[in-house]
Amino acid sequence: MDVVGGKSTRSKRAEPAGKKEGRRIKSSGRMPVIFAAHGAPVLLDDEVWKAEFAAWAKALPRPVSILMVSAHWVERPATLGATNKVPLVYDFFGFPEKYYRTQYPSPGAPGLASRVRELLQKRNFAVAEAPERGLDHGAYVPLVAMYPGADIPVLQLSMPGLDARELFKLGQALAPLREEGVLIFGSGFLTHNMQYAFRPGIPEWARAFDAWAADALARLDFETLQDFQVRAPAARMALPTWEHYAPVLVAAGAVAEERPETTFPITGWWLEGAFTKRSVQFG
Repeated sequence: MDVVGGKSTRSKRAEPAGKKEGRRIKSSGRMPVIFAAHGAPVLLDDEVWKAEFAAWAKALPRPVSILMVSAHWVERPATLGATNKVPLVYDFFGFPEKYYRTQYPSPGAPGLASRVRELLQKRNFAVAEAPERGLDHGAYVPLVAMYPGADIPVLQLSMPGLDARELFKLGQALAPLREEGVLIFGSGFLTHNMQYAFRPGIPEWARAFDAWAADALARLDFETLQDFQVRAPAARMALPTWEHYAPVLVAAGAVAEERPETTFPITGWWLEGAFTKRSVQFG
């Protein structure tokens, strides 16, 4: 089980030019890169949080396609998920039956998969394929809230292990996709300690880590973000395991060359507890 307001920032809507999905796509504008606090399936019952996600999506340029990097898929080498019919992975236990009936029939993105493979191999990343592996809840839950029409092609990419510098370099390798109308979408949590999942009250360690992360992200201090385990206050409490933090490093890597403005479209705390809702937009 995975559980856990802010102002939306508006940018000019990009109108993708020319070629259909399946070949390289050019866009008239550079896409932002985002990291979302994704929530458990019950996020979709939280009307306030869901509305914040919907407002964020409306403020973003509409993507040609979405490349999703979720905390819930760590597999070496970097692996491309389903590209034709994209199923869902109900990777959670003990929830009411209705959560296992959620559907998100987004189109596949075989052209994006080819482009990602090309970019990663150019940077000496090994690449594998898992054609039956669908979107896990870290991917589809925020997508249901943000793009409920399920009409944008989606590809999920695994994180090839939990090495901070490797993940940052992975993001750097993916950066050219921003010029092609692709929304690089990291999905995780900046604080994620399951022992505090349902305890009321926001612990001071959670506030301290969230404030540290907000500062480092706003300054685009990439070295500090990668060295969070030794530089961040209460890192071991905030992230006993850190796969939920990892996607923000991929997202940061994708903007390292440009160093755009950083904003936080969603902030606050899930159930006023230990899980920060802080979500990040680069550019």
